Amino acid sequence: QVRLVESGGGLVQPGGSLRLSCAASGSISTIGAMGWYRQAPGKERELVAVITMGIGSTTTYADSVKARFTISIDNAKNTLNLQMNSLKPEDTAVYYCNARIVRTFVNAWGQGTQVTVSS
Repeated sequence: QVRLVESGGGLVQPGGSLRLSCAASGSISTIGAMGWYRQAPGKERELVAVITMGIGSTTTYADSVKARFTISIDNAKNTLNLQMNSLKPEDTAVYYCNARIVRTFVNAWGQGTQVTVSS
């Protein structure tokens, strides 16, 4: 089993930066990919960024966050990070950490962390 705990959310002004972290515990070796999703009020949950595990890992970003967000993994700390720069009001949402379990379509989810971008 995999447990995920997000942190780092908060209030920031437009143009500001924020770093989200997701601490993973449990059966870490069963994780094939991890990602960040977000859900704004009244909208469906959407993919923000995803990264595959391993030396030859790949990253994928939603068009709306390309060049502004960076997803990475700190293997020593078993932590997934999302560096968010040049934040916009439309980035406001609850951000969720996700882990895909190898050989299955099973996903582990964190509880979410609120990000609010406002003047």
